[in-house]
Amino acid sequence: MRNSRVVITGMGVVSVLGTGLEAYWNGLVAGRSGIRRITQFDASKMPCQIAGEVTDFNPELYMERKEARRVPRSAQFGYAAAKLAVQDAGLITPFLDPERCGVAFGTAIGGLDRSTDGIDVIRNQGYDRLNPFVVPTSLPNTSAYLISQAFQCLGPSTTIGTACATGTQTVGEGLEMIRRGAAELVIAGGTEGLIADFAIGGFSAMRALPINYNESPEKASRPFDKDREGFVYSEGSAALVLESLEHALARGARIYAEVAGQASSSDGFHMAAPDPYALGPARAMKWAIADAGLTPNDIDYINAHGTSTPLNDLTETRAIKAIFGERAYKIAISSIKSMIGHAMGASGSLELIACAMTLYTGMIPPTINYTTPDPELDLDYVPNIARQAQPTAVISNSFGLGGQNACVVLIKYHPD
Repeated sequence: MRNSRVVITGMGVVSVLGTGLEAYWNGLVAGRSGIRRITQFDASKMPCQIAGEVTDFNPELYMERKEARRVPRSAQFGYAAAKLAVQDAGLITPFLDPERCGVAFGTAIGGLDRSTDGIDVIRNQGYDRLNPFVVPTSLPNTSAYLISQAFQCLGPSTTIGTACATGTQTVGEGLEMIRRGAAELVIAGGTEGLIADFAIGGFSAMRALPINYNESPEKASRPFDKDREGFVYSEGSAALVLESLEHALARGARIYAEVAGQASSSDGFHMAAPDPYALGPARAMKWAIADAGLTPNDIDYINAHGTSTPLNDLTETRAIKAIFGERAYKIAISSIKSMIGHAMGASGSLELIACAMTLYTGMIPPTINYTTPDPELDLDYVPNIARQAQPTAVISNSFGLGGQNACVVLIKYHPD
């Protein structure tokens, strides 16, 4: 075990606030909502008619038209985010040592739309009308393949699908790849691109989406607020270039932050509902902080899972109090899902980029739409306005359907 220090040197984003790191971060700091009425299908008969849609994305800016047509929207996003992250890292391609470069990417839903399209074709037109790529491009590892192929990352590769915890767990796995000496550089992240009737309909059937904000979509995602109704379904992608500190320093890379620890846990409780005692999320936070060699007293900021559902926000608050005790009241906590919605398998990576930028710039993004405090949720949720601060250690939480929890700890980079 080499147990190298691991740093973030590049970040790429496709989001409802814009494509590219600058547009994304500026939107977060400004407290701008990217939630709007659905345009990708006719949602007029749905109880929830809003979502977080990416509107400024052209896949042909990142890949050939033929390839873009072959792969699902989620894979287009994932590849674009990775390409932007590689550019941001100042890496020259092909990489010098391809066998020392890995990929850890993931998705919760991935190319499910390709599968459903294929089912429609075979039932209505016959199997001979099927696209020959319908099966391979429906698989969740399509993004990992595209990234590995494009940048010739010939080292370890993994695709993670732990529902809403995916984008955090991929970064955790990237950390472990480098720690154990299997790679010097890893492209890690998550992607989601499926604003579709069956997705909105399915989550509506679960009563998980807000239904009273169709005329004011920008107000719909309101984590920790008393009037929260449900999460706002969204899409997007984020990719991070992780490197061993030695590798980054050798090439003179800019360093945003250091990835210090990670952990995952399971509730073992219910397919959809969180454990009301919040034991699983608390374990993930406790283990991640310990893995970083820190204590709860060292954490300055928490980027919350904060989905805006009545149960999740309550249980996450309980978990934070369980780990931090009275100190929980002194820690800044915010949920950027108030602005970008819940991009499922991409959320954790999008949120880790926000954490890295918080450490790098000294700005904490707000929780917007926080207007009516909930007596049971009484912590500092950084309401409505970004805050200047100088955090040195932050955690990012992701808790997924099926009770799958992940937490990653980032610290401000200081050269020894």
